[in-house]
Amino acid sequence: MILDTNALSAIAEGQTGAAKQFAVASDAAIPVIVLGEYRFGIAQSRHRRQYERWLKEFVSVARVLEVNEETAIWYAEVRIQLKEAGTPIPSNDAWIAALCRQHALPILSQDQHFDLIKGLRRLSW
Repeated sequence: MILDTNALSAIAEGQTGAAKQFAVASDAAIPVIVLGEYRFGIAQSRHRRQYERWLKEFVSVARVLEVNEETAIWYAEVRIQLKEAGTPIPSNDAWIAALCRQHALPILSQDQHFDLIKGLRRLSW
């Protein structure tokens, strides 16, 4: 599965449902976009050092997905589908969805707008 930022945050906070979903995943991946969003959030936290230590350890056991030329093709397809349906989503989430489609993995997220994307399965907690 691919973790969205809210899933990564939930796991960091010890939310049982998200942690259980992560624990049963045979393949867990974090998009570099999610890492950027999460790092932006923790940079503003008074518990910054604690979260940075946690993230360093977490990233060591998860695969980080980078954006490449193939991702750009999937991104365009996702954006076109959403535009034609009149259902835009945040740009970062379109990139995350593109990575899900590229790697044929579901996303763990509370964001229901991922349900609008054909060929993408959203897991929740």
